[in-house]
Amino acid sequence: MTTDHDQFDSVLAEIRCVAAGIDRHQIRDLADALIAARRIFVTGEGRSGFMAKAFAMRLMHLGLPVDVIGETTTPAVRGTDTVVAVSGSGTTGGTVRVAEQASALGAAIWAVTTDPASPLGSTASGLLLIPAATKYRRADEAPTIQPLSSLFDQATHIALDVVCLQIAGARGVDNALAARAHANTE
Repeated sequence: MTTDHDQFDSVLAEIRCVAAGIDRHQIRDLADALIAARRIFVTGEGRSGFMAKAFAMRLMHLGLPVDVIGETTTPAVRGTDTVVAVSGSGTTGGTVRVAEQASALGAAIWAVTTDPASPLGSTASGLLLIPAATKYRRADEAPTIQPLSSLFDQATHIALDVVCLQIAGARGVDNALAARAHANTE
């Protein structure tokens, strides 16, 4: 029987293993693309969608124009926009459909996924590959003790926070400046 301490250490070790496999150039390239973007949209379903929404919130704190696909106030995607689509498998129907539609409009698509050859990866003009386990447990995925796509979600959250750190550094946004954009009606 494992202890809580052992499980905690195991999860941290899994995250470290995945993090070691993330291409730092892809993180930098995504940060640069978002800095240059006219408008940013994020999309994802389920827990991947929560990671996308958390990312959108951080981008807003950094002063970037960002919207979440599917919200009632989301404007139209244009050909000059950038869409960040998050799906561990790269096969989530709603996420792939949004990416394909936005691509047809001329928007740049960045896929955050485990599978560059997936429908989402194939649609994307840019990729942030997260070499983690998904609910499908394909042979090439990282081993994990965690259920479903927990490891992908955790590694994605951290990788996208590093993207935000790079954006913050490039834009000169420190904690005090970001805090001014934080919700003040809580």
